Order: sequence, then structure tokens, then C-alpha cells
Amino acid sequence: MPLLLYSATLLVPLLVVFLRGLLKTTTAKTRSIPGPRIARFTKLWYFKRVWNGSWHRDNIALHQEYGPIVRVAPGWYSLSAPDKEVYGIASRFPKSDWYQGWKHPDPERWALFPDQDIRRHAETRRRFQSLYSMSALLSYEPYVDNCIDIFLERLAEFARSDATVDMVHWFQCFAFDVLGDMTYSQRFGFLDRGEDIAGTLRALANSMSYSTLVGIYPWFHPYLYPLLEKFPSSGAAGRTYLMEFVGKRIAARNEAIAKLSKSGAKTLASADSSAPRDFLDKLMDTHDENPEKVTSHHIFMMGLSNIIAGSDTTAISLSSILWHLITTPKAMRKLRKEVESQPRIQDHITFKTANTNMPYLQAVVKEALRLHPAPGLPLWRVVPEGGATISSQYFEAGSVVGINLWVAHYDKSVYGDDADLFRPERWIEFGLGSRTCIGRHISTLEMYKLIPELVSRYEFELAMPRSDWKSKNYWFVKPEKLSIRVSPGT
Repeated sequence: MPLLLYSATLLVPLLVVFLRGLLKTTTAKTRSIPGPRIARFTKLWYFKRVWNGSWHRDNIALHQEYGPIVRVAPGWYSLSAPDKEVYGIASRFPKSDWYQGWKHPDPERWALFPDQDIRRHAETRRRFQSLYSMSALLSYEPYVDNCIDIFLERLAEFARSDATVDMVHWFQCFAFDVLGDMTYSQRFGFLDRGEDIAGTLRALANSMSYSTLVGIYPWFHPYLYPLLEKFPSSGAAGRTYLMEFVGKRIAARNEAIAKLSKSGAKTLASADSSAPRDFLDKLMDTHDENPEKVTSHHIFMMGLSNIIAGSDTTAISLSSILWHLITTPKAMRKLRKEVESQPRIQDHITFKTANTNMPYLQAVVKEALRLHPAPGLPLWRVVPEGGATISSQYFEAGSVVGINLWVAHYDKSVYGDDADLFRPERWIEFGLGSRTCIGRHISTLEMYKLIPELVSRYEFELAMPRSDWKSKNYWFVKPEKLSIRVSPGT
């Protein structure tokens, strides 16, 4: 009898929650929005689909079946078209609680990407925007050139051995080393042998999957995180490892600066005028100028953001570009012709040249990013007080709405009947706004610098069936592999 009473005590609150959700679903003005029937009553349907890692394709299929607005969970609605009121610069729509899974449960350890405070997020972006600007990229270019040279050495070795190479893995090695060099003036060393140093790549992958899934049930995050971080293979442990890694890098820099202070040098760069100034050096300059506005937490937060967001997005984008060029020989030939007509400085195509004189390269990059954008889940936002009308549909305050870039980028009403095809001739401009990725220019720098070197120096041949080009979506839609054979270009 006590057991029966105890069970009833647990079931009653769950039943109340279910009935409240059912009542809200049947009386709300959004009750007519279509979608899978079970999605009206529980998030479990959406959770399972995200767990499967194919939501980017599932989301497209849902809109093809149900129309421009689809219910995917109680109070959660996927949109097929961007809306300035939701994502514009002056938007009043804060990020949803899904983003809580992307930060440490301690509220004092907030981060830029998951920050739900609109004002604080905007102020932080303004504070560091100049470090990520297009003009600032010129100072980071030597770091990219250094890593490109090492990457080309690896490709030459692969060509001599006729080895099969997974370019998804090597592009991430490249991206990680560029970010390490650019942020800390020290490569991680991934490009040396392609090894997952200290399990960093695995830690990042686990962290992504954990945050993606726990964000659907964010109330569980503060309880689950402390438990999982004790297990080395868990996503929580992966995030903790990356946080500790960045903390150690910053501590090492502070120690090095302290040793140099006796000689009158405030930074490592000032001790060697020939050395380029890295991202951490510039961050510490802003801290010295105004320690109240740029705190030590800001330095840690931005250093961590570079590592977590920068490597996957760049590796995914580079993989998509190479895949589409290999499978579209006409585009590869056209790009090679453009690259060969450009001047080089110290045997490299400069970023300035790529950004001003190479329109086809820019078109190739944009088209590859249209067909395979890195983020693969809706960018969830909360309808503010007073409600809002989006695409002629009224949404009550507290509703969660979002657009998936994959849905928008494959919209045939926008891109035509050939929206599924890789056609660089179309010029893609999409995704700008107050919440666009602050570090997107760094990824652009890496792509504009590396792709011309690859296509002008080497020939690439697929070493896998085209049907093996598959991806797993845990926020970032990461290709599982891109197996190729490389040979010297003619």
C-alpha cells in the first residue's frame, strides 16, 4: 500500500502537467498549426528525431509535407522563411532555454553564444567585434599561411604514398591548428600526425551531442552535468576538459608575460616586434585598458568560444566545398582557371586578392555553404510579451519559434527548381543579423586562403561511393567522412 501511494504521488504531478499541456494545445490560437500529431503533446518526438542526428533532412521533409509553419513540440514551431522581427538587429526575441545546454550550469560562467540576455549579448559583441572584423583578419593571415604550408606537406606525403585520406578529419586538424596559432601563437599539433591530441576532438564531439540533446530538456542540465562530467567519455566531461584546456593556455600566457615584465615588455608580441599579434594578446590589451569592462572571464569566454565554435564550422565548410568541387568537375576547372590567373606573394594567394579579385571562389564558397550550412537545428527564439504575428500567423507570448538554415537554403521558391544542385553561379547572401556568428570572418579567411592552394596544386579523386557522403547533426551537421586520393596537379 505505501508503494502504491508513493507511485500515485509521483504520477499526479505528471498527469497535471500533461493535462495543462493538452488544454493549452487545444485552446491556443496556434492549435491549427499542422505537424505530427504526437508533437502536440510531448517533446519526446522531437528529442528522438534530434537524437537520430538527421534533423536537418527531417526538418526539410516536414515543411514539404505540412507547409511554411510546422509544430515540432508543444509550443515549438519551425518556420520556413527568415523573419526580421525574429532575427533582425533590433529583435526583441531572446534565445530560448535550449541554449542553456551550451553553458556551464554555474550562472556566473556565462558565455557569448548561449547568452539569453539580449542587452548583455549585444554589449559583449560590440566590445569584441573589432577583433573579428574583416580588417583585423589581415593581422592573422601569417598564422593561416603557416598552417597551410604544413598541411600541404601532409598532402604531398599522401600523394607519394597513394594513401586514402579522410579530409573531414584533416580539415578539422587544420582548423584546430589555425585557431591555436591565431589565438595563442602556438599550434595544437594536429597537423603533425593527424592524431587526436589529448582526446580534444572527441571531447568536442561529445560536448556538442550533450548540449544539443540536453537543451531540449534544459531543466535537467544542472542535475545531469555534475554527474556526467565525472565520466571521461561524456559530453559534460568533454566541455569541462575544453574549459580547463583554455584556462591552462591563458595561465601559461600570464606566466610568460610576468617573466617578460622585468624587461619592460607587456606582451609577448611587444618583446618581438617581428611576431604577429595573436588573439589572446589583443584580448589582454583590452583588459589592461579597461579591466572593469573586459574582465578575466571575458578573456576566458572568448578564448573558449574560438575553440568550440571555430574548428567544427570551418572543417564542415571546407569538407562541403571540396566534396562539391570534386563531384562537379566543371566548377573545379573554372575555379582552377581563376586561381591560376592570380598573383602570389611568398607563394600564397593573399586574402585581399581572394576577397577582391576572385568572384568565382567567393561564389563556390557561398554555394557550398548554402547546400551544407554548418548549423542544422532551428535557431530557437522566444516570442516576447504581447505575442507576435509571423508569416500571417499569431503566436502567443512564450511560444518558441525558429528557422533552420537547411530549410531556408533548400527553399525552391527562393532558389528555383535547381535548389538541390551545386551551381556556384548563383550568388548567395543569407544569415546576417545581430545574432550571426561573431567569428564567421575567421572561417572565411581560412577557406579563402586554403581552397585556392588545394585546387591549384593537387588533383582529388573520390575513394568512396557517393552514397557514403553522410552527416550526423548534433547542432553542427558534420560529414562522417570524405575519403579521397590526392595526386600532384598537372
